[in-house]
Amino acid sequence: MLAPLLFVWPLSIAFTHYFASNVANFPYDQALREHVNAIARQVKLIDGKPVLSLPASVRAVLRADETDSVYFHVVTRDGKLLAGDGELPSPDAGADPAALPGEVYFRDLELKGQDVRVAYSFVADGRMPRDRWVLVEVGETMEKRTQLTNKIVASVILPQFVIIPLAVMLVWFGLSRGLRPLNRLRKTIEARDAADLSPIATHRVPDELEPLVEAFNEMLERMKHNVEVQQRFVADAAHQLRTPLTGLKTQAQFAIREADPAALRHSLRQIAVGVDRAARLVNQLLTLARTEGRETAQQSHTPLDLARLMRQVVGEWVAIALEKRIDLGFEAQEAAMVSGNPLLLQELAKNLIDNALRYTPEDGHVTCRVLATGNMTVLEVEDDGVGITEEQAEMAFERFFRVDNAAGEGSGLGLAIVRETAMQHDATARLRPNPSGQGTIARVVFHSWQPPPTPTPIPDDFSELYRQSPPIGT
Repeated sequence: MLAPLLFVWPLSIAFTHYFASNVANFPYDQALREHVNAIARQVKLIDGKPVLSLPASVRAVLRADETDSVYFHVVTRDGKLLAGDGELPSPDAGADPAALPGEVYFRDLELKGQDVRVAYSFVADGRMPRDRWVLVEVGETMEKRTQLTNKIVASVILPQFVIIPLAVMLVWFGLSRGLRPLNRLRKTIEARDAADLSPIATHRVPDELEPLVEAFNEMLERMKHNVEVQQRFVADAAHQLRTPLTGLKTQAQFAIREADPAALRHSLRQIAVGVDRAARLVNQLLTLARTEGRETAQQSHTPLDLARLMRQVVGEWVAIALEKRIDLGFEAQEAAMVSGNPLLLQELAKNLIDNALRYTPEDGHVTCRVLATGNMTVLEVEDDGVGITEEQAEMAFERFFRVDNAAGEGSGLGLAIVRETAMQHDATARLRPNPSGQGTIARVVFHSWQPPPTPTPIPDDFSELYRQSPPIGT
């Protein structure tokens, strides 16, 4: 703030001097104007010849200035001096072509090394040619003007020597108080613990800083969510991997001690099964962490046919269903367009089918269907397995929840992944008991994708439009 102030101050002095000079010139120019008019009234034109009668009192008034030197003369346009000072130069004969008799004009010149302000006027009647006009001039040096200008400038500038330091102090004081909340906010942030991601209170924050603090709080909320996801992932991974790793270690110890080849192969098969189970658990944990962390939220959702995508996923699970002697079917009436991420939707479908196949006994049935109804598209996976109660259906989407009577093996993460993926697509996921009395129906409801309306093209030829338009007045 001080640097602009110091820059503006010299400009202020320059402008003050300019306007003070104009103010000082005005009264003295008026005095010169009166002197010219007084002398011009003493010039008489008799038969076209100028006659000057200048009383001594007029000459005394012109010479009475104690500060400035005053010059005057009365001359004809051909240079004949009628009265006054001959050293006062006359304007050029061709100057002021638009000059009129009786009007007073001003000009500046230098005489004897001094600046002189000159007022002049022409005396003539309407019938006289320009070369016979009489010129009356009065000039004075500019000492009084300079003194008055300096007094005006001093009267304005001198108070500024008091005002500007006072303004600097007030600016310093105001900025210090104005920046105090910002410094307090900075100290508050610096004093926070690295693990403290709670929002910053805004009740003592100035209005100008509230948008900044709110944006910072939103960032803290996102960071808190990401940290919670990471912490939950680490805790879940540590808890869930402890059991399979312990089992692998036990099977490895059994295999080391076994001498019977058959028993050794059995232990190795158990190790392979345990490795597969641990790998699947790790993949599901990673998928859930990515989904909850919203890493895919910024990926653009594209229109896709959910029925076609579901048909491809079902085809990948046919071999597994045949191995378990389960009838896996698919039903779809027509194309069902939704907006979504293909990879995430494939993961959602895989988890629903895997969940159904795990909890459906041999010779059971699993049916996948896609239905398009108005503005909604429904994805269903129906099975006739162990089933689920209404109370269990509310808890089934929680992490690591498993139905008490479930015979299959699972980690309890599949439906949690389904719920998070559905939330990413503004969809709802639900479980409910099969109305047939046995099994479960998993349902995910999406908003159908609607193509944007096609704008009506503007025809090049408007004749057809005119023919279709009704006549005016109908």
